[in-house]
Amino acid sequence: MLQSVWVAMGKGAHRAMPRLTPYLFVLPALAVMTLVFFWPLLQAFYLSLTRYDIITPPEWVGLENFVRLWHDQAFWKALLNTVLFLVCVVPVLVALPLVLAILVNQKLRGVRWFRAAYYVPVVISMVVAGIAWKWLYSENGLLNQGLQSLSLPTVPWLTSPDIALFSVMAVTIWKGLGYYMVIYLAGLQGIPQDLYEAASIDGSEGVQQHWDITVPLMKPYLLLVGVISSISALKVFEEVYVMTRGGPLNSSKTIVYYLYERAFSDLEMGYACTVGLVLFLGIFVLSIINLKLAELRGTPL
Repeated sequence: MLQSVWVAMGKGAHRAMPRLTPYLFVLPALAVMTLVFFWPLLQAFYLSLTRYDIITPPEWVGLENFVRLWHDQAFWKALLNTVLFLVCVVPVLVALPLVLAILVNQKLRGVRWFRAAYYVPVVISMVVAGIAWKWLYSENGLLNQGLQSLSLPTVPWLTSPDIALFSVMAVTIWKGLGYYMVIYLAGLQGIPQDLYEAASIDGSEGVQQHWDITVPLMKPYLLLVGVISSISALKVFEEVYVMTRGGPLNSSKTIVYYLYERAFSDLEMGYACTVGLVLFLGIFVLSIINLKLAELRGTPL
């Protein structure tokens, strides 16, 4: 009888193994995610409920940091700047790279050189690019010298509260055009040319042809670029740090730069974790919205 029990247990384990196999494959990735994501997230949540300056041990304060955040005008200014950055930059980075991809997808002589030229900003470090653009934007920089040569007044690109954030946006757009263009180019090269030939027979030419064929077939890539550029816009930091340091008058300060100031300039780690949680929730909600939109449109990500 004991032998039959062992046989039955062996058969049950044998039947359970196929169901457990997928989870065994997922375990290594789950372990890595726990180490680099879930555990730091839990630590950040704990520290957001404390007063912590690295030097002294964390002191439990409950929801004090969240109450302070609610009344913090500098935080709301940084949040508004970040939302403005998102609204202005993302539509350009979704539409303009597609236009560039369509142009460099043509069978023209020397078109590879144009592709390389558009992609060069992607491989340049943002620190190097920021320093170069800061020089271009300076009072005696190349841009203002060009305006002076045309007898036009100079522009305070980085010193005016009304213009500084938009000057930083221009650098972000310039830096990202080539990257998103390559994504679109991969999608365009997968569209059969027969569709364009058939559209020509039906009388669809030029821009109308791309509107009828290219845009509908590129929806998965448009959505992907929208998601990536949105998350990047919410996390913008390097451009602000190198070019403006959040000034003038906090006009170009973004939420990530504000988090950096609280954490590493003022050593308010607990409060910085509170700001980081708000940023995490914003990115999480944005990702969920994009996924839901993809499901409604039947577009796989």
